[in-house]
Amino acid sequence: MSGAAAEPQVAIVRTARRLRGELTLPGDKSISHRALMLAALAEGESRIEGAGDGADVRSTAGIVAALGAAVERVGGDERTVAYRVTSPGADGLRQPTGVLDCGNSGTSLRLFAGLLAGLPMTATLDGDDSLRGRPVARIIEPLRSMGAELHARRDDSLPPLTVVGHTPLRAVDVEPRAPSAQVKSAVLLAGLRADGETSIREAVATRDHTERMLRARGIGVRTERGDGPGVTVTVEGGGRVQAVKERVPGDVSAAAFWLVGAAIHPDAELTLRGVGVNPTRRAVIDLLRAMGAGIDERPLRPGAEPDEADGGVGEPVADLTVRSSRLRAIDLGPADVAAAIDEIPILCLAAAAAEGTTRIRGAGELRHKESDRIAGIAAGLSALGVRVEVDGDDLTIHGGARLAGASTDSLEDHRLAMTFAIAGLLATGDTLVGRPASASVSYPGFFAELERVRA
Repeated sequence: MSGAAAEPQVAIVRTARRLRGELTLPGDKSISHRALMLAALAEGESRIEGAGDGADVRSTAGIVAALGAAVERVGGDERTVAYRVTSPGADGLRQPTGVLDCGNSGTSLRLFAGLLAGLPMTATLDGDDSLRGRPVARIIEPLRSMGAELHARRDDSLPPLTVVGHTPLRAVDVEPRAPSAQVKSAVLLAGLRADGETSIREAVATRDHTERMLRARGIGVRTERGDGPGVTVTVEGGGRVQAVKERVPGDVSAAAFWLVGAAIHPDAELTLRGVGVNPTRRAVIDLLRAMGAGIDERPLRPGAEPDEADGGVGEPVADLTVRSSRLRAIDLGPADVAAAIDEIPILCLAAAAAEGTTRIRGAGELRHKESDRIAGIAAGLSALGVRVEVDGDDLTIHGGARLAGASTDSLEDHRLAMTFAIAGLLATGDTLVGRPASASVSYPGFFAELERVRA
């Protein structure tokens, strides 16, 4: 009797003598989510080339289809996929017949909450056990102030999240308690259906993909910067999202694993093709350079404004080449953490290999990801021989460690799985990565690429 092979519970990673090769990365996960959601709101046919094909993006595509848009996979490869989305537009979307399954994707849950808030329907967003532990109160608060009705489990703090939409919503001026691109994007998506201008004030600027992509689709969005790191983003309500054809750049968060892996390996040179280097996402590149990493950058398109040449998303793209380097410790404050929130786990590995002691302050947001990443990274790196200290939401990592192969647990968190796998390329002996299949959430084929570049 035949059947699908069970996913391995442990991946074994052995020391690599050298790292060489060129990599084409998965399409940027953040942009892929937003492209599918905006295609649902746009009347007509949208074409999305090079989208990420991880489990999270597939969850978003499934929800778009459940809302009444036709979603077709029309090509791609082992890392990316092309989508054709044909939608009746925001006013033609239908109430789903069942629960909307976000899987493991917090981005899907939070951004769809904003999208649904301005539609005249009731829908429930749910997901796997991990997602059911992710907080939703910070989404509920601003969307309720706009006139939508939202309910969640455990005193409105945890999914499932039910959204009863309202049209039109009230325009508001809100300031979230903590910087979050997901909260900002949810409010901006809701603001599309508001009567007037909706503004969101951020103490620290977060990734701006939503703003760029809305502008590319004919929506008026303003970004006003103050004297410090904060910004105010304002979206005009009542506009119609236009259907576009676009190309998604390579995911810089996926690139981060190879950037660190090559920088800390004694004999390495890797080239990463077509990486998105958006100024609000490239912090990991700049932080690694500040630590001494040798990273060459060859711009392919500037991406200052969306146009046909850059695939309609207004995103700068570059090829990156990284070589073996001698890293030094660095201090990261809350603004650095906010700018590189998804890359902090792999940056902790860079810190373990650097000379000196690295301190990371204000990383509490990491406790609310797919796992408690502060606890997960501390446990995994400690097992590998790194001295790590945790004080509340702060991390201290003592560099210069000689990594020794050990058993690690990804906690079913894709970023932890890939971080410990990269560590295994340098560690003496075998490194065991527990529950490695979680990497497919954002990077299908990661472990195959790992074996290829070590050859």
